[in-house]
Parts: sequence; C-alpha cells; structure tokens
Amino acid sequence: MQTGSVNLLSKTFGYVLVIQEFTFLCARTVSGLLRPPWYVRDLVLQLDRIGAGSLFIVVLTGLFTGMVLALQGAVQLEPYGATMYVSRLISTSVVRELGPVLAALMIAGRVGTGIASELASMTVTEQIDALRAEGTDPIQKLAATRLAACLVMIPVLTIITNAIAILGGWLIARFYLAIDSYFYWTWAFEALHQRDIVMGLVKPVFFAFIIAMVGCYVGFNTRGGTVGVGVSTTQSMVSASILILASDFFITKLFMAFS
Repeated sequence: MQTGSVNLLSKTFGYVLVIQEFTFLCARTVSGLLRPPWYVRDLVLQLDRIGAGSLFIVVLTGLFTGMVLALQGAVQLEPYGATMYVSRLISTSVVRELGPVLAALMIAGRVGTGIASELASMTVTEQIDALRAEGTDPIQKLAATRLAACLVMIPVLTIITNAIAILGGWLIARFYLAIDSYFYWTWAFEALHQRDIVMGLVKPVFFAFIIAMVGCYVGFNTRGGTVGVGVSTTQSMVSASILILASDFFITKLFMAFS
C-alpha cells in the first residue's frame, strides 16, 4: 500500500515536471519568434514541407468528408422532405468542427511526427549539442521556425480542406441526389454566420501550436537511440491527437459561452 502511494506520488511529480518543461519550451519558442536572428531560409523550407507537402492529404480528407456528409445528411433529411437543404448541414459541420479537426489530425500524423522524428534523430546523434557548441540556440533555429511555419500553413490548409469538403458535398448533391446547384450553393453560404467563420479560423491556430510544440518537445527530449526515435514519433502522434480533441471541446465551449 505504501509502495503504491510512493509510485502514485512519483508519477504525479513526473507529470508536473513534464508540464513545467513543456510550458518553458513554449515560452522560449514564442519569444524566439519575436527576436532575431530569424532563420528565413529554414522558415521557407518548413513552409514548403508543411504546406505543399500536406496539400494532397488534406484535399483527399476534405473531398471524402464532404461526400460522406452529403450521403449521410441526405438519409437523415429525406423523411422530412428536406434533402435539398443538405448543403446547410455540410457547410456548418465542416467549417465549425470537422474541417479544422480532421485537417489537424491528418497534419499531426504527417507533420507532427515528422518534426518529432527529425528532432529526435538530431538529439540522439548529438547534433543538437553540436549546435549549442557552435553558439546557435537550437530552440531559436529549430523550434521557432517550425512553429512559425505551422501557424502560417495549417490555417491555410484548413481553409482548403473546408472548401474541398463543401465541393465534395456538391458533387454528391448534384450528380447523386439531383439537387440543383443554385440551391446547394445558396443554402451552403446562407447557413454560415460570422461566428462560424471566426471559430473555423481560430481553432487551426491553436491546433498548429499544439502540433508544432508537441513535436518539438518530444523530439528534444528523446532518449535511447534509434528505438527512442520510434517511441518519440508514436508519442508525438498520440499526445497531439488527444490535445487537439480536448482543446477543440474547450474552444467550442468558450465560443458557445460568449455567443
């Protein structure tokens, strides 16, 4: 019983230490965005990797999400004779929730794990220590550039996901459900309000911060050689996904409280 209490206390202390280290890393990275030197070449490289590299998966994610929503929405609305309003369901669902969350989860799987594995490899091969020995701040050069690239590109990728999802819904509505295009697009835009658009733009910023910082934290704290790199990659994906879903709940509650 006493051993169990000691273990629980030790685990609790470990979680507190992780939160403290993560918060410290976030603070140093954010401050790195505001002060020189700015590694422009590294930033452009990360923008290309995150933006252009993730374009294909977010387009597919948006397309099939919109198509499935159209099929499922039509089934739910058909008993009420309201199938023609399926675009309202698609546009509001995608812009408020599904677009930001699904895009973030897909990007976390590709970009977040990529950041974690790259930094983990640099950590275990002592490249991070070499940067410090040369007088370069690894947080400024590695973490700040990746955070800036994520904050720029993930909202853009989310907007693309939303647009493709609504377009995918139109394909099903027009060619499978025989809904007139004029009614589809009219009701799709009519259903969106300013609050929905703001929510759909705020969430990706928080998700981008989570994806970048979790990947950097896990990468910088990797131990155990090549095995540790694999563990860190998995840990980055799991932690980022949980934090994305949890933060989505709290952001939604916050918007509902002020609406």
